[in-house]
Amino acid sequence: MTGPIKQIFRYPVKSMDGEILNVAELGSWGIPGDRAWTVKDEQRGGIKGGKRFPQLMAMKAKYLEQPDADTPSPVVEITLPNDQLVKSNDNDINQRLSDAVGSPLSLWPLLPKEQLDHYRRSPPPPGTDFEASLRETFARTADEPLPDLSAFPSALFEYESPPGTYFDAYPILLMSTGALETLATQSSGDSNYDIRRFRPNLLVDLPGTFPENQWVGQLIQIGSVKLKVEMPCPRCIMTTHGFRDLAKDPTVMRELVKQNNGDLGVYCSVAEPGKLKIGDNVELVD
Repeated sequence: MTGPIKQIFRYPVKSMDGEILNVAELGSWGIPGDRAWTVKDEQRGGIKGGKRFPQLMAMKAKYLEQPDADTPSPVVEITLPNDQLVKSNDNDINQRLSDAVGSPLSLWPLLPKEQLDHYRRSPPPPGTDFEASLRETFARTADEPLPDLSAFPSALFEYESPPGTYFDAYPILLMSTGALETLATQSSGDSNYDIRRFRPNLLVDLPGTFPENQWVGQLIQIGSVKLKVEMPCPRCIMTTHGFRDLAKDPTVMRELVKQNNGDLGVYCSVAEPGKLKIGDNVELVD
């Protein structure tokens, strides 16, 4: 159950495509600059991503300067779906993004965790069916089980993300090549299980049938970094969206539910900050 890191990914803007790194210096909140920008829904309110605005997944973001502790959200350059370039400090950035998405939104850097109203969930529209809304979010049919929400950090019941971050749950999402290969070889259809659908931070070259599931609750070491594997990652409707050269494909979720209870990859917290790079082995800590 060891294997090398094959790829490292950083996503400057939540739900947009990001950058491939060769090395990363992880802090207590993961890879510096990862999900350090987000958009807010100026119509319904609240921090939102690809679940609400799938058009974001057709955009790509990169930093013009490297983030650090003093500048966690430096200027980011965004490639729009029409391949035009905009920057986070452009005067018309909110309008350009709103036009591209077709709904009013605004771009935000990380704000201090004490500014709780910024991170607070907006109330659902009157008359919302809670179960139907969850099924839509997690792309589950009426006969499929919903994820166990009690496994998520309790802060997420009040806030869109842990205050001070724009993560869905934890700072690191780790996946294995074996999981992707299992999906591709055991699926009955011709779905494309391109890694861009699943947006991990770390891809480990590890064979087997969803081998990372065995690490849940364990401590792993990569380079000088130690990660606590907190929980499997329940997947949502974003995995089924079409963007750029990938077609919309609800079958992706049907296969995820059938093969692995709708999960893919594992969420990790940073137990001990440090440095990791491509080729570093992932090993269990005794």
